[in-house]
Amino acid sequence: MSPLYISRVPSVYSQHQLNEDLDIPAKGLVPTPYSPVSEVPGQLLPKLSYSPVAGSSTKRVRSFGNLAAHLVPDVDEPGTFFSGSDTESVGDAQVPSFVDCPPAGDGNLLDSVLLAEWEDRAELGLFRYDVTACPTQLVPGSYGFIAQCNEGRASKKRPTEFRVDQVCQSWDAKKFNFQKALQQEVLFQYEAGLPSDGKLKFIAASPANDSPNLVLINVSPIEYGHVLLVPQVMSNLTQLIDQASMRLALQFCEHSNNPYFRLCYNSLGAYGTINHLHFQGYYLQAPFAVERAPTAPVPGYTGSRRFKDVRMYQLEEYPVRGLVFECGQNLPDMADFVTEVCLRLQDANIAHNLFIVDCGMRVFLYPNGFATAKAEGRVPSALLDSQVDPASFEISGHIITKRQQDYDALTQDGIWDLLAYASLSEEAFTKFCRFALDF
Repeated sequence: MSPLYISRVPSVYSQHQLNEDLDIPAKGLVPTPYSPVSEVPGQLLPKLSYSPVAGSSTKRVRSFGNLAAHLVPDVDEPGTFFSGSDTESVGDAQVPSFVDCPPAGDGNLLDSVLLAEWEDRAELGLFRYDVTACPTQLVPGSYGFIAQCNEGRASKKRPTEFRVDQVCQSWDAKKFNFQKALQQEVLFQYEAGLPSDGKLKFIAASPANDSPNLVLINVSPIEYGHVLLVPQVMSNLTQLIDQASMRLALQFCEHSNNPYFRLCYNSLGAYGTINHLHFQGYYLQAPFAVERAPTAPVPGYTGSRRFKDVRMYQLEEYPVRGLVFECGQNLPDMADFVTEVCLRLQDANIAHNLFIVDCGMRVFLYPNGFATAKAEGRVPSALLDSQVDPASFEISGHIITKRQQDYDALTQDGIWDLLAYASLSEEAFTKFCRFALDF
């Protein structure tokens, strides 16, 4: 079979990807704002430092919603959370019980620093458009899909060719990577400190190590506070999950301690467009549709012998089939289980997306076949004309349209039809589950 390619407009993550001359005033955010990130080692940058032993305490998380219930309590009513251990059954699905919301903790510091720095970059004019001016609507229907009209996401650059049939691709220094981003796009370092440090700490200026974990802005944001978490930026890591990066991502979500903040990962072949390891995250003060979807046990799966604290489910009554990991009390085990599954998918060349919610305590995993279906001509032209490519956030329920007419015409049935092309068939998903979970 010949390699698959698709022509598409490149996603723009960094101002360095744009050809036009930049005339953006610096405010001393970093010592050398116009220098590339490749020169950041040794530079004094803001840093959030955390205890490396954090993430193992018991946390109460919500289980999955009920499509009959239009409100999701921990989002629509911030005073409550769902609990994975306190649920009632309706058929094979689970519906939530309610418990008190845990008190806010160190996450307030991460959110405060992230959003303050993000707004500073907005004042500097580093974003390609004002995302807060983009119209947003709740699409009528039981799932509560959220749609945004973001015409600024439609790049005017020439289409490029890229492989969509290989999850694992070699590092290519000639292509864009985050080492080429400008240092003024860096918000802060996110690094482990000493076990004795305890709480999350903010350091206004700390020398960056040889390959720091960085949080950068996404210059083409799709929501407020849209950032990129780039592990070990100078280590030439390709867009492949490993244990350290997965633990870092879940730790970051835990420190946010904010149900409005979600993090995602897109592999190559599943609309990951930069072959440099990164996660994306932003704040959305509404539940994603997938958070309302019911779940059921994976047929035939009796649980992991190694990761007994992590419960496994599969999505039900949703346009894209997927797995759901729910953590009991041990976040590192959760990260390691997700990593183990992702490593199998990477080795088998199966494109996939991750969607991380509930402060890192739940992870959705979607095997994604949309790019292949698109390249093979199986997606109707009417759907392709919308230019909506289902990556993690789109599959989860946040639909970003690039034309006003598509935004105005969106319906729940139309979204369902689009997302269904990313899904495996029932038979293929059954085989996928047995392979991914090794049973």
